[in-house]
Amino acid sequence: MNFQTQVPNGASRPNTFDEKGKHSRKPAARWIKLSIVLLLYLAFLVWVRSWWGLILVPVIYDAYISKIIPWGWWKRSNNKGLRAVMSWVDAILFALVAVYFVNLYVFQNYQIPSSSLEKSLLVGDYLYVSKISYGPRVPNTPLSLPLTQHTLPGLNVKSYLDWPHWSYKRVAGFGKVERGDIVVFNFPAGDTVALNNQAEDFYSLSYREGQRLYPKKINMDSLTSAQQQAVYQLYYSAGSQFIRSNPGIYGKVVTRPVDRRENYVKRCVGLPGDTLQIKDTQVYINGAPFKNPENLQFNYFVQTTGPYIPETLFRELGISEDDRVLMNDEYAYEEGLVEMGFRQRDAGGRLAPVYHLPLTKKMYDTLAGNKKLVSRIIREPETLSGQMYPLNLNSGWTRDNYGPVWIPAKGVTITLTEENLPVYERCIEAYEGNRLEKRADGIYINGEKCDSYTFQMDYYWMMGDNRHNSADSRYWGFVPEDHVVGKPLVIWLSLDKDRAWFDGHIRWSRLFKWVPGD
Repeated sequence: MNFQTQVPNGASRPNTFDEKGKHSRKPAARWIKLSIVLLLYLAFLVWVRSWWGLILVPVIYDAYISKIIPWGWWKRSNNKGLRAVMSWVDAILFALVAVYFVNLYVFQNYQIPSSSLEKSLLVGDYLYVSKISYGPRVPNTPLSLPLTQHTLPGLNVKSYLDWPHWSYKRVAGFGKVERGDIVVFNFPAGDTVALNNQAEDFYSLSYREGQRLYPKKINMDSLTSAQQQAVYQLYYSAGSQFIRSNPGIYGKVVTRPVDRRENYVKRCVGLPGDTLQIKDTQVYINGAPFKNPENLQFNYFVQTTGPYIPETLFRELGISEDDRVLMNDEYAYEEGLVEMGFRQRDAGGRLAPVYHLPLTKKMYDTLAGNKKLVSRIIREPETLSGQMYPLNLNSGWTRDNYGPVWIPAKGVTITLTEENLPVYERCIEAYEGNRLEKRADGIYINGEKCDSYTFQMDYYWMMGDNRHNSADSRYWGFVPEDHVVGKPLVIWLSLDKDRAWFDGHIRWSRLFKWVPGD
């Protein structure tokens, strides 16, 4: 119904009352706002290809037009304290919802926790990670608290609900992962975690503990491939059972969906369908050498002529305190160092200081050129590599000499053999959800005997630029496409934990710097 009311200057103007008598002076403006919001919301639903969101359309309509639900009830209260508190609650809830959707579909803040990509990215760098560069994923676990990955800080409980659980789907983005890209992804081996040992993946931990528990060392070189796999399965089963039986030592063993696994950041070295091989630290892709990043690092043992390396030189080189190890002080390694060729003695007859340091070529040249201070530099031997992927294959591969290995590509069919099954069984079983069995008469997938497999996803090979200090695909294998999170674009803040606030704690030269590509 329309009425005429008098205004102070004597003029009259129409006002509108709805059927409930609620005063509404600008109905047209509300319809315009509703139209804009609905248009944007429907465009979002088209982008993410999810029509479940249509159930919210009546709610949006009510918020702008019908107002059956009293959304702003607190604004009409006579209690000033209640209005003040609820205004803050309203603002916080709006911010949390906005952050939730921005983090899921646009960008996310990420901090570099380890030195695996130094010197390309440094510990203490804070990054904006673009979700739309490769296309954001629709979350597997949509009901979760914003700004948490898998655990509520302080409470040590899950920050997400396991139900509902949505299947993998990625919406359109600006491009695809390219060779040389630095990529953020969920840790593939992080599906199972011992909470007190989260720095090591559960599978490597189980193999290692199983080998330790087994009373007799087995010569793997004398066994066939099938026998080796049986022994490694024995190690894994024994170690896994021991870990699960000792929660006081290892913590509770939990499983996590893909989008709730730890975030890792590495450089993409191999793409789907590539054949990768490492020869004497050089990566080859399809037989051609991969262009090494400018800041590629390896570990070296550096012996001085007698004095210690001064702090000023460490700062000039950019070597953090965590990366400096003085072998003479930390370990009883003198015999091993002498065998490696370090024989320089100081005036007291002791072995001159030997450091264990990660160095780029430029850093290596700086130290090698300082003949007054440095007497010898030797690259860390590959015997310190540890167990390579796949853990259940005695391949003889090391971090410096690895492969060749073919990287799975979606839609490609391979022939399965005893030799290549350990390389691809995790893709078949853990990542693509099949039931794989090795029986006496062959390989069975989902109960059917088969000698081939067609991959359902693309996979990538990720490595750190700090090659000897990076737990990467050489240790835990391929990264499935559904684990890819996004692409770091900008370093918006960088803090050096070794420095005080007024002594270089903020790395000003790195602020708002583009993340380097290949």
